Amino acid sequence: MTTIFTRRTAIATGAASGLMLSGLPVWAQDAATGQAEATGPDTRAYVMGDADAPVHVIEYASLTCSHCARFHSDVLPQLREDYIETGKVKLEFREVYFDRLGLWGGMLARCGGGMRYFGIVGLLLERQADWTRVSSGEEAIAAMRRIGLEAGLTDAQMDECLQDSALAEALVAKYQEHTEEYPITGTPSFVIDGELNSNMSYSDLSAKLDAALG
Repeated sequence: MTTIFTRRTAIATGAASGLMLSGLPVWAQDAATGQAEATGPDTRAYVMGDADAPVHVIEYASLTCSHCARFHSDVLPQLREDYIETGKVKLEFREVYFDRLGLWGGMLARCGGGMRYFGIVGLLLERQADWTRVSSGEEAIAAMRRIGLEAGLTDAQMDECLQDSALAEALVAKYQEHTEEYPITGTPSFVIDGELNSNMSYSDLSAKLDAALG
């Protein structure tokens, strides 16, 4: 595992240093809950919902994972309506980096700060095919930048974020910490009040949430 993360750190550093390139979903309105502004590289796991919600769910997701995109299009809206917006559950989103595109997506999502983070994540997942099914990193970045512009980012903001090698390294280090806390082997995975679960249907997820709520 150490070798894997050493390699990924090298990928992160090389990726960021090599990027010298010249109507949002409802969750665009969400911001990080109960978290102070970052003073260094922004490696926070953003939270959707009431900070005092009785049940804490951690979602581990890769922005390049088709199953994660399907969860966010098919399951998350109902989860929001039934549990998050009612104050029962807070959902913490932790990024998983299986590839450099997923890392770049995480860097882009942080360009707009907490108020835009979930909106950009939503667009990246919704338009996943546009920036993952490409033949080069340059094409991927160009497609991601178009998404960023739609989300209200400026070219200057995206230049700063995507060329930030310190941010890339810090995000990979945070990812390593998360996978040491929970052995994530696939995405999406969910930690419900400390218990790790693999991907599941909404009915199975709601049953677990109801059990946790008592």
